[in-house]
This record gives sequence, C-alpha cells and structure tokens, in this order.
Amino acid sequence: MSEKNILQREQWESRLGFILAAAGSAIGLGNIWRFPYLVGKDGGAAFVLVYLLITVFIGFPVMLAEFAIGRAAQKTPVAAFKAIGHPFWSLIGWLGTIAGGFLTLSFYNVVGGWTIKYMVASLNGLAEMTAVGQSAAFFGAFISNSYQVVAFQVLFMALTMLVVLGGIGKGIEKACKIIMPALFVILIILILRSLTLPGAGVGVEFYLKPDLSKLTNETLLDALGQSFFSLSLGLGIMITYGSYLGKDQHLVSASLWTVSLDTLVALLAGFAIFPAVFAMGLEPGQGAGLSFVTLPVVFSQMPAGMLFSFLFFLLLFFAAITSSMSLMEVAVSFGMEKFRWQRSRAAWILGIIIIILGVPSALSLSGTPTIAGKAFFDAVEYLCNNVFLPVGSFLASVFVGWFWLPKAKEELTNGGELQFPWWNVWVWCVRIVAPVGIAYIFVSGLKW
Repeated sequence: MSEKNILQREQWESRLGFILAAAGSAIGLGNIWRFPYLVGKDGGAAFVLVYLLITVFIGFPVMLAEFAIGRAAQKTPVAAFKAIGHPFWSLIGWLGTIAGGFLTLSFYNVVGGWTIKYMVASLNGLAEMTAVGQSAAFFGAFISNSYQVVAFQVLFMALTMLVVLGGIGKGIEKACKIIMPALFVILIILILRSLTLPGAGVGVEFYLKPDLSKLTNETLLDALGQSFFSLSLGLGIMITYGSYLGKDQHLVSASLWTVSLDTLVALLAGFAIFPAVFAMGLEPGQGAGLSFVTLPVVFSQMPAGMLFSFLFFLLLFFAAITSSMSLMEVAVSFGMEKFRWQRSRAAWILGIIIIILGVPSALSLSGTPTIAGKAFFDAVEYLCNNVFLPVGSFLASVFVGWFWLPKAKEELTNGGELQFPWWNVWVWCVRIVAPVGIAYIFVSGLKW
C-alpha cells in the first residue's frame, strides 16, 4: 500500500454510526460495573444526583472540546495540536495516547476477560457454586489462577483487535451498529426481570430517593471520577473519533447524543441491579465485587437464573468491548500516523504490546507483582484514573477555553452555519467550572 493510501484519513460512514461508536466508547465497564458499585458505596440516589450534575456541567463541555480539537486537526491526539498551530500543547495528546491507548487498555482487557469467563461459567456451574454460598470463593479462585486470567485477557484482546483491523467504517462502526442495539435489548430484559421481583421497591427507593445527609467529600470525588471515566475523557478517544468526522457534522448534537446515551445506560444499569439486590436481601455496597460476587448470588436465587446470569455478563462484555476497541483505535491511529504503518500492521504490533503490558496486571491479582505496596493492576488503574485522566481533561479544557476559543466556535457552529444557543454557558463551563472541578478531583484524589 502506498504512503498516500496509508495516510488517507478514514471517515465514519454515517452520522448514526459515529454516534453509536462514540456512545459505545463511553458506554463501558464504567457504566455497568463501576457506576452501580459506586452508587451502592456512596449512598444511593445522593451519588446519582451529584453524578448527573457533574456530567452536565463538566463532562459534556470537555467532550465537546475534545471533539472540536479532533475534527479541526483531522489528526491523532499527538499530532492534532501541531496541526492547529499549537505544538506546545501536544502534551495533551501524548498523555491521552499513553494513558488511553496503552495503559488503560492494558488493565481494561483483564476485566474484559472476566466477562467472558463469567459468560461461560453462567452456563456451566456458576449457579451451583453461588447457591451454596461459594460466589466469593469462585471469584477468588478464578483471579488467583494466573493462567486462566491471562488466557481470557488474551482472548478478549484478540476480539478487540479483530474489530479494529476492519477499520473505522467496516470494523468499529459496523460492530457498534450491532452491539449497541443488542446491549439495550438485554438491559431492558434484565430491568423487567429485576423490577418484577418481590421486594424490588426497596431497591428502587434506594436508587431514586436522595438522602443528602449521605453526601460526603468522597461522594463528590467518586462522582467526578466516574463521569470522566465513563465518558472516556482525557484518554485521547474523543479527539481520535472526532478526527474521523466530516466538516458537515454537527458536533454539539453528536456530543449531546453521546452523553445522553452514556448516562441513560448507567441509570438503566442501576434499575437492573438494585431492585434485584434488595429483593434478595443482599448488601448493595459491596464495592467492585458487586457484579462478580453479589449479582451471581442474586441470579442463583431467581427462576431461570442461569439465563439471566448469562445475559448480564454478555451485557457486560458488550459494554467492555465497545470501549476497548475505542481505546485501541487511539494506539492504532497513532502507529499509522507516526510510523506510516498500514492498519493491519499497527493493530498486530500494538495489540501484542498492549497484551504484554496487561500481563503484570493479570498476574498481580494473585499477589505479585506490586508497585509501592499496591497490586500492579490497582497501581496502573490508579495512575490512569487519578493522574493521567484528570490532567488530560484539565489541559484540554484550559486549552480550548483560554487559547483556542475563536477556532472552537468555528468548529461548533460549522463556520457560522449552525446555531449554538448555549455558547455563553458552555464557555463559562469550559473556562471555569470544568478546570476548577477537575483540579479539585486531581488534588484531592492523590492518595496512594
């Protein structure tokens, strides 16, 4: 393939495809695994209320800023700032590429592998183990078996690579057009089953009736972190996806759809989980083990539980892989642009590198290796979520709000052809609200 063909910028085949892909990137483990356990840990509806406010006033403005940078540059995050005349700010692109395309994906595909393991186990013995009180033991035995954890990590990453090899239109967009509708169908089925369980109303009340006395500093920090993690901000994804957009697309509308679909899935996940947890008399504040320890117990106690268990972990797998393919696209697009590689070569080389980077995280679940007293998995997750992600989001917001605002307005209005009635509010958010909020989470979250 000639250099010209390698460097030719791909485009989304349709506006719907782009929205589903961007929403798929945002809709990931953060919505269905992380969001529910934070709700359970941080006081239920009070956390949900804070999360929604942060998503509207910080998450949406930053996402719109990242889309604008990407489309204006038509480049990967590293090269984007040079292309729009601000090479000094390329630090944002480097942070996103390293944190998103490599480090985040290296531990993300480990958890993605868990979803495949639990899909298989749901049809083969998981219900029997959980029915006799061995749910935690089952999970512990699995993550302690390094060979199994690595094998499922590699399988999950191989499926991600398979999609990304197809490119933007034939790979990521096509996959999201199939996966996203299926994800919503499965979610609705699980919600209907959960809400019809005896005693489900207690869980709905916990989820929807805020008790503001439960608001703490930790609640605010968790809500800020969850919004950024869920929306895939600060990881180079939205800049990369924006770079594949045509100049005729409406960025404000696309961002609204992406944020709305992402938030909707997170909220629906709560309706699928908390009514069932309370109906079975279980504790919602089980932390990260809610999906892999508590919910299998719930499924084992309900009619046709094996089927609903399989559907839930299939849902979790769909959410995980739509995000993992977007993270990998950051790395692959970087390889294609920086080294002039063909897509297939970039996907294979960088995919293998990411698998190797993920092996220490997979192995650390059984005790070693560690970094400064933390399991390698926990240390990498901490660095990405508490350092790289907020720093990248902060810099992108400051750059657009204070150094690139006139050009941003051109992008958001398509050169003045479209209206953006919330322009003044958005400017205030991207200049003041978002940087201050992000700085707060960064400073307050630096507790190793």
